[in-house]
Amino acid sequence: MISKSPLYFLSFFCGAFIMGFELLGSRMLTPYFGSSIYVWGSLISVFMLGLAGGYFLGGLWADRHNTFNGLSLIIFIPALFITLSPWFYRPLLDVIFEWDLGPQAGPLSACLVLFTLPSLFLGMVSPYLVQLLVKQVRHVGREAGTLYAVSTCGSILGTLGTSFYLLANVGTRMSLLFMGISLLVLSLLAFALGRKAAFIS
Repeated sequence: MISKSPLYFLSFFCGAFIMGFELLGSRMLTPYFGSSIYVWGSLISVFMLGLAGGYFLGGLWADRHNTFNGLSLIIFIPALFITLSPWFYRPLLDVIFEWDLGPQAGPLSACLVLFTLPSLFLGMVSPYLVQLLVKQVRHVGREAGTLYAVSTCGSILGTLGTSFYLLANVGTRMSLLFMGISLLVLSLLAFALGRKAAFIS
């Protein structure tokens, strides 16, 4: 049986990187669309859309393919996207900006292109972790509540860490690279947990 601690660890830092990436998203969009209420409304709405879809799809997938290898893949996809984003987000935003869609449709389109996929996969993590916990605990409600609380605490750290430290000291591109590589490490951790679970069984 795998300890619960690594699952909480994954929950905490995936929660941190969701909010950190959302804050970085505002800096990615600002040179093109400013920091208007339309930009923030688009950013928050698209992340909520991605997370809602991720919660739903993550629950479905967890019921059918509940393994650490599956969890590793779920984390790897947004990790790869975010790691590569410093090299492609500006060309994409250049194209969308040239379309001149207006102050509302412009930032909304940019958010849908850049943030739907990574937020969707990061949203899949929590229900997947809950299903992994169900195999190990008796008090499912309490453990699920603890898991979401840990994830939310991670989101607080991600918000403060990104806004107070990363953006102020290393800038947007390096912050994206840091988050992407960190998520790749978490993906490898989930894969290693799967190998350990297979060895124990």
